[in-house]
Amino acid sequence: MSAIIFLVILVVIAVVLIGMYNALVQLRVRADSAWSDIDVQLKRRHDLIPNLVETVKGYAAHEKGTFENIAKFRSQAMQASSPADKAAAENQLTGALKSLFAVAENYPELKASEEFTQLQGSLSQTEDTIQNSRRYYNAVVRDLNTKIQSFPTNILAGMFGFTQRQFFETTEAEREPVAVKF
Repeated sequence: MSAIIFLVILVVIAVVLIGMYNALVQLRVRADSAWSDIDVQLKRRHDLIPNLVETVKGYAAHEKGTFENIAKFRSQAMQASSPADKAAAENQLTGALKSLFAVAENYPELKASEEFTQLQGSLSQTEDTIQNSRRYYNAVVRDLNTKIQSFPTNILAGMFGFTQRQFFETTEAEREPVAVKF
């Protein structure tokens, strides 16, 4: 009789451990997927920027410093790999884009350009999608990190190499919208 009780206890413990492990795996996969979504949107943003710069160059060719900063920060953002590095690089790029839009304010012909308006709309839409993807990623990372730190899951997480993820955070300046009023 005691052997049956012991066996039942072992089965219950095994089921609980399997459940905890599977929950960790699901959260890790969701975090990877959410990061991939952010990466796709950032790539789209990076692809829009050269077209936007070329459009502005047509009207404001003497703003060379602004264009060089955008190219430099875009390159850094494309090379960054970790969420923290990518967030820092994207924050710098956003600041450079704000400078570009400030330049555009000085050129009424540019603001009236259909191509510029379409590119700005596409960039604004992409920024919104990035924000939504970032919120989702951070929520999943929060859940994963909480699970990894909670007892008794933390023991299992340590045994199987689950590590905490970094949040994709923004600076206060980056929280301001990129869009320009016409």
